[in-house]
Amino acid sequence: MLFRQIFDPKLAQYAYLIGCQQTKEAIVIDPERDVDQYLRLAEEEGLRIVAVAETHIHADFLSGARELAERVGARLYLSAEGEADGWASNWAKNGRYDVTFLRDGDTFRIGNIEFKAVHTPGHTPEHLCYLVTDRGGGATEPMGLVTGDFVFVGDLGRPDLLESAARISGMKEPSARRLYQSVLRFLELPDYLQVWPGHGAGSACGKALGAVPESTVGYEKRFNASLAPAREGEDAFVQAILSGQPEPPLYYARMKAYNRDGVPLLGRLPAPRRLSVAELDRLVKQGEVTFVDTRLDRMAFMLAHLPGALYAPFNRSFNTTVGSLVADDQTPLVLIIDDEDVEQAVRDLVRIGYDRIEAYATPETLVRYFNEGGARASIPTITFEDVVRLREQPDVAVLDVRYASEYEAGHIPGAINASYTRLPEYLDRIPKDRTLLVHCVTGGRSAAAASFLAAQGYRVQYVADDFATYQQIGPVESGQPVTA
Repeated sequence: MLFRQIFDPKLAQYAYLIGCQQTKEAIVIDPERDVDQYLRLAEEEGLRIVAVAETHIHADFLSGARELAERVGARLYLSAEGEADGWASNWAKNGRYDVTFLRDGDTFRIGNIEFKAVHTPGHTPEHLCYLVTDRGGGATEPMGLVTGDFVFVGDLGRPDLLESAARISGMKEPSARRLYQSVLRFLELPDYLQVWPGHGAGSACGKALGAVPESTVGYEKRFNASLAPAREGEDAFVQAILSGQPEPPLYYARMKAYNRDGVPLLGRLPAPRRLSVAELDRLVKQGEVTFVDTRLDRMAFMLAHLPGALYAPFNRSFNTTVGSLVADDQTPLVLIIDDEDVEQAVRDLVRIGYDRIEAYATPETLVRYFNEGGARASIPTITFEDVVRLREQPDVAVLDVRYASEYEAGHIPGAINASYTRLPEYLDRIPKDRTLLVHCVTGGRSAAAASFLAAQGYRVQYVADDFATYQQIGPVESGQPVTA
């Protein structure tokens, strides 16, 4: 058996290529949409992808299952368990695809490798895990469990997303109770089984995912902090698993709908054209695109950027920033980015549904544009010493764009809380008649939030400072968020 774990560091997502080396057949589990990466890897290993399986209908990225079915005729293995709750893969039911809908206990083979579906609802109603047994290697028991978003290293998949992201009211507690029953089942598995999760540290699909790429059932039984409350009973587990979950990025609801009803086919990756200074000037004057500035230097952005540009530095938060602050995936995007980063940025964006990447300009082109008199905007920067001095003025409001759990643990008195991951839908709580002093912990999230708010017409000052500094010089209180 050949086993490859494919990691996307920005989405902290794991896909799996599992192949039978005797028959040269392979399956991909939980692929992302740009499937050429899996086809290339399979070819390098002398395998042919004949099937694709999903653990569940994802919220944080667009699935590549349909793309593989269309491109190479891959057989589909999808969950039939969530249909009564409205979360079946509707797109695969039209007779066009070779699809098997799985229920708990169903098995199938790829070459001499056996996969057994295990229904583990809670994160989502339809969620399946897959026990993997290498029959070709003579094994009679499974080697491991592909756990999707059920069990992570050190954490469990959050059960609140249908309510907090997809806005289906009344789902959090029932989902948490389903998750509890799934946990009890997990605790009965043999300790030797390997755990192959769907995400690692950095994903918003849980609270505190570990950075280790795999684990074992026995290790998670002993040390997984989210499993521990299950031993205290169902109510204790429900309370623990629902507390402190971060606000999910705004794009999650859109991903759920696409993955259920049909991800648009991608084909070739978008190929944005490189802009000259004159072409950049024309686009700025037309005002029909959203500029996404990916420079890592926050202060350079604050000092000079294109009017209305969103600041989304090209780091591990790139997808989350764009997905949280560009609410319409049909918006044409123009990137400010280095040549060598263009292809990866395009992959990052199509994975969360942004296909209209029209063009890009390099930072050097941007500087030439400014030097030739091109339109520019800036955002004033301040420190927390300035916040202490300004915060009680009647025309000023402090805006804290950290997660609600961070805010509740300690915040500036009177600050308004609006997590940057859902900022567009929180605009009604943010006063437009006051200057906003925008902060987070170290300035990363608030830099993106400040750029978004400035583009919406708010008067903004960016706090380029660490919150730890404020805690040494100003008052801090704890408690629930304040809304305006």
